Amino acid sequence: MKRSLLFSAVTAIAVTVVGSAAAVGSPAAGKTYYVAPSGNDSAAGTQTAPWASIAHAQAVVQAGDTVYFRGGTYAYSRANSGCKSETDRVDAITLSRSGSSGNLINYVAYPGEKPVFDFSRVKDNCRIKGFDVTGDWIHIKGLEVTGVPQNNNLNHESWGIWVSGSDNVFELINAHHNMGPGLFIQDGGGNVVLNSDSHDNYDPHTSNGAGESADGFGAHISANHPGNVFRGCRAWNNSDDGFDLINAFSSVTIENSWAWHNGYIPGTNTSSGNGNGFKMGGYGGKYVSNGAKHTIRNSVAFNNKASGFYANHHTLANDYFNNTSYGNHPDFNMLGVNSSGAAVGLGNLRNNIAYTGTLLSNMSGTSASYNSWNLGVSLSDAQFRSVSTSGWDAPRQADGSLPVLPNFRLAATSGLIDKGTNVGLPYNGRAPDLGAFES
Repeated sequence: MKRSLLFSAVTAIAVTVVGSAAAVGSPAAGKTYYVAPSGNDSAAGTQTAPWASIAHAQAVVQAGDTVYFRGGTYAYSRANSGCKSETDRVDAITLSRSGSSGNLINYVAYPGEKPVFDFSRVKDNCRIKGFDVTGDWIHIKGLEVTGVPQNNNLNHESWGIWVSGSDNVFELINAHHNMGPGLFIQDGGGNVVLNSDSHDNYDPHTSNGAGESADGFGAHISANHPGNVFRGCRAWNNSDDGFDLINAFSSVTIENSWAWHNGYIPGTNTSSGNGNGFKMGGYGGKYVSNGAKHTIRNSVAFNNKASGFYANHHTLANDYFNNTSYGNHPDFNMLGVNSSGAAVGLGNLRNNIAYTGTLLSNMSGTSASYNSWNLGVSLSDAQFRSVSTSGWDAPRQADGSLPVLPNFRLAATSGLIDKGTNVGLPYNGRAPDLGAFES
């Protein structure tokens, strides 16, 4: 797998991204505290006398400290402040205390245990954030986030995790069954979302239509906040899009990530929201002169209701390198907009595979070469070890990386091997293979 050649060692022991949370591996050599569902905030915060809440932990911790969360359910019934109006925004958990470079504050699942943050009982009658992360240099690892509700129909989505801080790491998050995006980067730069899942999110009470705003992951950041990265993430069964970068005015990178069966009411094939696997930008259909260029590579989209990879009226050409799109409608849709407001094709596409579904749309004007549709290669199931669309939600590997599946990996005799061009990613053989997985 091509991504493992570049990043397996990194994800096993650390996260290192230029301009972001410099290094995250073993918790820093600060103090260690414990929280448990049966704990008491008046206790000592030790393993034998744990606290009860993350709010109390945040009031105590300093840069470099680690808080371990024992397994079980942390249930919330109200936000930490009241709604000033029915369109106000409130938080159940606010993480505002910052760590520092090399000394992050770590909120981590106790090894081998599953702490579940359940917000389904929150009754506040306005927009709700499960977690509101406003601080910087924070590492959250191994937490499950579920049940964030919408309690009226006057607003758009609520959010599982809302981020406006910088240089944070969100690792092994499992966000699901929230009435809005599982994890949403509103602002801030240098955030890394690593080996995380967001699925089965659905917003039935959104004011612009049921299902129209519950993405798996979103990044809608302002200008001058570069370095946000999604790596090794999966988004499936979300009512809107898998990944959504609309209105992002700073560059975002998505790599080694998968998106499937988005655009339906979870658990059904009933149409709901937009249904793109990867929505790579756009500014509400209008041209802007200060748009940001995004990159997606080594990623897979299949069986989404709409496009697998979608430019969404973006105003400049994004990079689409070494991706596989299967059974989407279309697989690659490069619909852009130019300075006069006219629809044009925009995108730099290399080493991609489009197979089954509706292959291409709005390609005129793009820079596209060394893709499956450019090379005269006859595609068939025999080109792949498997074209199964099952099993993609399998458990992750011990280090948290994606499961290794035969699905969409090239067969030993595939005519797609060594048919690509060098785009700066590692490869075996004479030239890169096409698609997300290097043979």
